[in-house]
Amino acid sequence: MELRELLGIKPGVTAIIGSGGKTTMLYTLAEELSRRGKVLCCTTTHIRVPTHLPVLTDPGREELLRAAEMYPCLCAGSSAGGGKLGPLAAPMEDLAALWDYVLVEADGSRGLPLKAHASYEPVVPSCAGLTILVAGCSGLDRPIREAVHRPEIFCRLAHCGPQDAAAPDRVAAVIRREHLGDKVFLNQADDPQRRGLGMELAGEIDRPVFIGALNRKEWTACAL
Repeated sequence: MELRELLGIKPGVTAIIGSGGKTTMLYTLAEELSRRGKVLCCTTTHIRVPTHLPVLTDPGREELLRAAEMYPCLCAGSSAGGGKLGPLAAPMEDLAALWDYVLVEADGSRGLPLKAHASYEPVVPSCAGLTILVAGCSGLDRPIREAVHRPEIFCRLAHCGPQDAAAPDRVAAVIRREHLGDKVFLNQADDPQRRGLGMELAGEIDRPVFIGALNRKEWTACAL
């Protein structure tokens, strides 16, 4: 089963938040969906400039219109420097009118597998029909100070200290208390130990959960 089918991706705007594989999920879905319609990849925060897709930087409306007709899949954003793109100036609703699928990376995690969110995060478009929270199993049972972006917020929500482990029950408590995302994907479950910890975490999450290794194109649903 393709990832788009497993997650129930529909036309319109889909936001991807969290940590530990957002960009990999974005481009995995883009590849699948581009066989079914026109796909735009973009961000409300920052994203690295891809090398495998056409890229528009600081496009005007006419350039967006032409690109929507020319390419089955592309990435677009504002120039952010450092090999990254920032948010487009065009309203998200306008983009959704031009492309069948708009995939938005709507969060940042500084490359860490787990994160907690500040009050201004994530930056999910109001018109998003689905928001998927990604978390990396490679961070489970590691010290919070090493594996978690915004560890001070995580510790406040999980009632622990930064030297403590990011145990599945603590990560689950943060996910439940933040209540971000319609569905949760536990990524980086690419060995028996990580998968076991991921399944333990999945059992404590209060919404649809999926687990797998996006880099291997392996995924499955977890029974609630």
